[in-house]
Amino acid sequence: MSLLPTRHPDAADVDPRLDCALRYAIAIGAVLVLLLPAARGMHATIGWMPLWLLGMPITAWWALHRFALPMAAQPRQPAIAPSRRAAPQARRRPQRRREALPRAA
Repeated sequence: MSLLPTRHPDAADVDPRLDCALRYAIAIGAVLVLLLPAARGMHATIGWMPLWLLGMPITAWWALHRFALPMAAQPRQPAIAPSRRAAPQARRRPQRRREALPRAA
């Protein structure tokens, strides 16, 4: 089972320099988040630090590979459609008229 994304056959070749830079940024971000407590918190200007140190580089790398999904261990089998019930459809009850309540002004 491979966890690396599979690319669409029509996808253009990825620039290896950009791929290497994004992998490097992900590795540096992971090390910073794991080792520095300040990298796990909030910054007043840019917000939640793990988003910028890990989330955005991972999303950019995923987009570089054309949003490919990891390969599954086995291909999924089509689900069998459930059979419909033979019972008749339920009917709505006739609505009862309620007396109008006085409204406050």
